[in-house]
Order: sequence, then structure tokens, then C-alpha cells
Amino acid sequence: MRRPLLTTTAYLEAIVRDSAEIVAAARDGARDAPVPSCPGWSVADLVVHLGNVQRWAAAMVSTLALERIDRSAMNEEPSADARLPWFEAASALLVKTLAAADPSAPVWTFTPDHTVRFWFRRQAHEAAVHRWDAEHALGRRAPIDAALATDGIAEWLDLSTARAAARLVGRGETVHLHCTDTESTDGTGIDDTGPNAGEWLVSLTPEGPTVDPVHAKGDVAARGTASDLDLFLWGRVDADALEVFGDAGLLERFRVAGFA
Repeated sequence: MRRPLLTTTAYLEAIVRDSAEIVAAARDGARDAPVPSCPGWSVADLVVHLGNVQRWAAAMVSTLALERIDRSAMNEEPSADARLPWFEAASALLVKTLAAADPSAPVWTFTPDHTVRFWFRRQAHEAAVHRWDAEHALGRRAPIDAALATDGIAEWLDLSTARAAARLVGRGETVHLHCTDTESTDGTGIDDTGPNAGEWLVSLTPEGPTVDPVHAKGDVAARGTASDLDLFLWGRVDADALEVFGDAGLLERFRVAGFA
């Protein structure tokens, strides 16, 4: 596991910002508007989903649970009139819980990083991608903040190598991901990203994937803004949002295997 690129303060700020923008999007559009990037969901479904995820994450952290709490047993279905206040309360609870927690405290997670810091990061990216989903339902495509999206790519690689390693195998094929709008700078919330911030080389070996944050030639290279690369990996935009050089089929196989 590579260490997160953002500070816990930056993650909290992202959760607050993107959760508020989801509320704004839900108020601006019809509650029943379909979400194209989440087939079968309406904006209302997305709000309820994220609110339940945030309440579940808050419960995991507040109790420092060492085994997974059953999220389905916690799920709530607020009435239409109560939905947005209920979601705002869920977001506030999550932020308050994380702000009071020790990021290094042990807790159950679904990756090798069994600390509370995992939940800061995961919930920031959960809110960011679903904010994009909610606004996309209204015809908007506002990008994810570049620093947050860069860390989102790194997190996707962490999650995929932890949860989908058996699918991400090969004979040494390589995938190069390259953000075109990020670099190591101060003042963005990025914490010591190093000289190749926003670049990764993934090698698909018979034993599973390896990831190196380096600039190197791959069998396929995908270049784009951090937001577009992050959204591509999460299945929100197609490869035509990127510059792709080399084996496009390998890039799609890589994305599908890691995202599934």
C-alpha cells in the first residue's frame, strides 16, 4: 500500500465540500432524474446510498470495529421530504466522527491498511465521485479537484491491487497512467508526492500487479487530466476522454478487471 497523497484535513474538507454540492444538485434537479453513470439510479437513490454509506463509515470509526459492521442492517430509507436533511445529518456525523478520531487507530477495512486513515480517504473519494454523478444527472460535468483526483487514482490502484489482484494478472504487460495537470507543489494539500506525482507504471505479472510511481514507457499509455483519469478508472467516462497510445485493448481490460 502506498501512503495517501493528501492530509486528513484535506480529506475532511473534500467530504464537506462534495457532500454539500450533492445536496445543491439534488435541490436544483428533479429528485427522480436518472443518473447516467449509475444505471438504474435516480438522484434520490444516489443521495440515500451515500447517506447510508457515510453513516456506516461513521459507525465503523466511532466504535473502532475490528470486524465489518453489516451495512445492510443499518440502512435507512428516509421519506422524500426528509431525504436531504437526513443526508446532511449523515455527512455531518461522518465529518464530526472522523475529526475526533486518531487516524492511526486500528479499525476494520477492506484493504491491508487497517487504520482510521483509510476511512478519511475512502469517504472523500466516495463523495467526490458521487458528486460528479449527481451533477452529471443535471447535464453538468464539473471535474474533480486535481489534487484529490490524483490521490483518487492512487487509491483506485491500492484498492484494485488489494481486491482484484487475481484478475490483474498477465505476462508482464505494462500500463502507464499520466496526469497532465499535476505536479509536486506546495499549498495544494498534497503531502510529499515526490518528483513523479501523477504518474504510475502498472505491471501485470503472473503473480499479480505491481505499481511504481514513475515515468516510464508502457505497452499502453493513458494521458489526461487527473479528473478524467480518475473518472475513467471508476467507469464514469470512456477512454475517448483521454489520449491513449499503444494497446487500447489492454487499457480496457485493465480498467474492467480493477473496477469490477
